[in-house]
Amino acid sequence: MASRNDAEEKLLEKARRYLPGGNGGNLTLPQELEFLASHGSGSHIYDVSGNEYVDWLMGSGPMILGHAYPAVTEAVIKAVELGSTFFTTNDKAVELAEELVSAIPCAEQVIFTTSGTDACFQAMRAARAFTGKEKILKFEGAFHGTSDYALMSLTPPASVEYPQSMASTAGIPRAIEDLMLIAPYNDLATTEAIINAHQGDLAAVIVEPVQRVISPKPGFLQGLRNITKKHGVLLIFDEVVTSFRLAYGGAQEYFGVTPDMSTTGKIMGGGYPLAALAGKADLLSVYDKQTSDDDHFINRIGTLNGNPIACAAGLATLSEMRKKGTYERINRAGGAVRNAILDICNENGVPVQSCGEDSIFDVYFSEQPVTNYRDTLSADGAMMTRFNTGLLERGILKGAQKYYPSAVHTDEDVEKTIEAIREVIPLAR
Repeated sequence: MASRNDAEEKLLEKARRYLPGGNGGNLTLPQELEFLASHGSGSHIYDVSGNEYVDWLMGSGPMILGHAYPAVTEAVIKAVELGSTFFTTNDKAVELAEELVSAIPCAEQVIFTTSGTDACFQAMRAARAFTGKEKILKFEGAFHGTSDYALMSLTPPASVEYPQSMASTAGIPRAIEDLMLIAPYNDLATTEAIINAHQGDLAAVIVEPVQRVISPKPGFLQGLRNITKKHGVLLIFDEVVTSFRLAYGGAQEYFGVTPDMSTTGKIMGGGYPLAALAGKADLLSVYDKQTSDDDHFINRIGTLNGNPIACAAGLATLSEMRKKGTYERINRAGGAVRNAILDICNENGVPVQSCGEDSIFDVYFSEQPVTNYRDTLSADGAMMTRFNTGLLERGILKGAQKYYPSAVHTDEDVEKTIEAIREVIPLAR
């Protein structure tokens, strides 16, 4: 277990005093393993005490080129020297918009936001403004950020009947329950029945193409595309995680299915606060005051929307992602760890289900196949906590859910991670 020096101990105490829960609200660690990140390089991060970790969290996904990647750092430094923000359209935002439209199959135009939460919120708002309908269908267990709409039925009990929604956090008005419909992921029949029953009020369906780490069944996404077209309902892909990760064109390219709108974030911002909503020009016309009347126009003011520094980081990142061999390296590293977990669990008689794709995955300790949120409820969550804790004690960092392989994870990183997994699995069961 890593030791803490006096400087880090004092900072940890300040964190507990000044931050609710002692952290920023993202990754919560056991108190005995709490640390404060100081800096990162490549696939490793370091705490204030100087302890080193192989990082599979990678900032929750955006650092696909690793921490402090030279080309991105250089682009950011140059951008900073030219000014931090202008509150008017800047050249870097226009260049990045062009690249996003080129890369994303559904994109004819984009609007910039500062977070995936806002991009998904804007997608749902745009659907309502364009169609004049108020309800949105999402899938149980899906995470589309922290807006009131997105946090409906993120972690509901299995007793809630479809399509009823339920708030998964405090502070959400009860009225939101009537505006969100909930369906089970990977279940086309139930989804179509809900859409058919509510099509007169339903503006859109929003879906994570890979829901957390659960991959779509063959034909699910295309079936969803067919159903929404049939019933005149918009289809939104939340690709904040999968864009530029599964493929350069995201899940749309990877699975060969094109929605009406999609959100993108994380990777496209190069580790800076940036996200976007992409879609057909007629749909995004609701953001153009010159072409929309008062009943359809959406005000999208945001102080840092399309920030030039973030856009410069995004352009540099995407330039690197286009280089030959990048995706092969990401998938090779992820596939090696993913397969090793399965092998080690099988060797130790531990029931396990591997979910996701090589570039974004995790496991559930369960005998039951996992194809939707309710399947995850039967998994051994306590073992997952022990497993993640055991890895962290051995200098391997991952989140509560998801491995984020990068283009800079080395063979040594993979070997060290597998060795830690080999030690931890027998102890965690």
